Amino acid sequence: MRILSFNRRFLIAALAAAVAAPLIAAEQVDVAIVVRPDLPIDNLTFAELRRVMRGDRQFWTSNLRVTLLVRAPVARERDIVLKTIYEMSEAQFRQYWIAKVFRAEAAAGPRIVYSNEMSAELVAAMPGAIAVVDASQVPKGLKVLRIDGHLPGEKGYPLR
Repeated sequence: MRILSFNRRFLIAALAAAVAAPLIAAEQVDVAIVVRPDLPIDNLTFAELRRVMRGDRQFWTSNLRVTLLVRAPVARERDIVLKTIYEMSEAQFRQYWIAKVFRAEAAAGPRIVYSNEMSAELVAAMPGAIAVVDASQVPKGLKVLRIDGHLPGEKGYPLR
């Protein structure tokens, strides 16, 4: 009886580890900040990225407006953005943008996108757009911005 009980616990633990391993590995993939290749910026400090994402910097150049693209709630990329860049909960994030638009500090809040593919398509189509995508899913034709001189996957990269 003890052997059967031990084997059952071992089997359950092995199955749990097999299911959890891909989830743990997926959480460790960095997210990339992507823009169109013609944007005249290659590197942002983390503080500059925070100003852009919080709507405090609304223009890349005098005639090129920043368009924020943010994943819909529950997406891992959104969770990373809220935790590391905004340092807010989902409710605080929503209230932040409602207040910012109400005070006329921003014309509109971020545009919501529902997939990495949608993010990439809109960035490619909209001059000035910036999005956060899974670093393993960055398509050709987009520029990945360095943050504090680091690209996703490099030691010291802040968005994981």
